Amino acid sequence: MAKEIKKVVLAYSGGLDTSIIIPWLKENYNNCEVIAVSGDVGQGTELDGLEEKAKKTGASKLYVLDLKEEFVQDYVYPTLKAGAVYENKYLLGTSFARPIIAKGIVEIAKREGADAICHGCTGKGNDQVRFELAIKAYAPDMTVIAPWRIWDIKSREEEIEYAESHNIPLKISRETNYSKDKNLWHLSHEGLDLEDPSNEPLYNKPGFLELGVSPEQAPDEPTYISLHFEKGVPTALDGESLSGAEMVAKLNELGGKNGIGLADIIENRLVGMKSRGVYETPGGTILYHAHNKLEELCLDKETYHYKQQVALKFADLVYNGQWYTPLRQALSAFVDNTQETVTGDVKLKLYKGNIIDAGVTSPYSLYDEDIATFDEDEVYNQADSAGFINLFGLPIKVQAKKGLTYDK
Repeated sequence: MAKEIKKVVLAYSGGLDTSIIIPWLKENYNNCEVIAVSGDVGQGTELDGLEEKAKKTGASKLYVLDLKEEFVQDYVYPTLKAGAVYENKYLLGTSFARPIIAKGIVEIAKREGADAICHGCTGKGNDQVRFELAIKAYAPDMTVIAPWRIWDIKSREEEIEYAESHNIPLKISRETNYSKDKNLWHLSHEGLDLEDPSNEPLYNKPGFLELGVSPEQAPDEPTYISLHFEKGVPTALDGESLSGAEMVAKLNELGGKNGIGLADIIENRLVGMKSRGVYETPGGTILYHAHNKLEELCLDKETYHYKQQVALKFADLVYNGQWYTPLRQALSAFVDNTQETVTGDVKLKLYKGNIIDAGVTSPYSLYDEDIATFDEDEVYNQADSAGFINLFGLPIKVQAKKGLTYDK
């Protein structure tokens, strides 16, 4: 197999895994050419110096694909509109970044005439599935190399030893060796002390949180914001029109400052195990809250409730790497239809980790003050409710007359 692989495109982040994979590929695949590809989905300074580092460790070139706006508009916002949350907490930050990165890598692999695509995902994680399902969707016959499934390295400690022996510079140490994933939407932390669920996350430890502060360290004064949505998509913040990437970045700043969006999760991975991680999603948490508040006002009961069921399945599909599937596409079509009237403005108060509703308006509001009022009105005949209750409760009445009770 080593002789057959002459050119490999590597999904490259410059982190611990992919830093050592470049020399490992050249050692194990007959000095093959390695082309590194990074998908920029908002990693920020993590991309600094990446080209120099990739070439020094043996890559022939590095592509950096600017995917930020496409990431937000075509992956983040459809998931937001669906209201998809995995296991009540996880806003899918890593999950929906993988399909767009993998798609970009396939495009480069085809352009370069590569024999294989390589990724640095471990055999224990979800990302290996997400990357490879996306590769199958766009290059079904492409060979995939996953070093973690075939090499002799067994731990991040051994990875560091390999890097040191090959003079590969690293930005981490053994003491700060959290496994992290960062993009425009979120930052995840796994490993080290977090592997013991009995340990409290070190939110107040300098350097642990990167997108914001703990609620205790947030300002004593609240921050008010106003978000405008058009058909379920956030388009303006405090009256200023923003692109998707600008919107998320600005809300990350505001939310992070106020201690918003911290989640300590023990989740069920696709591969069968439970894992523990801490997620920072300040802007995303604000957007989910605001979007749901607007839907409360604009969606009828049956649509709102059924959409909550769809959201569970949508979250599973995204988490499991099944973005490029007929079902995900069909569910998105349903969601888009429900969003036709989800237009309006949501005012929120951010305070020490809390998001407090401060008012919502919409031209499509289904709330009728004349009907809902506790004061005297001329539009609702309260006597009508007696007939409704009689019919609604008829099955219970019949069962009771037959001597059937359900009090246990």
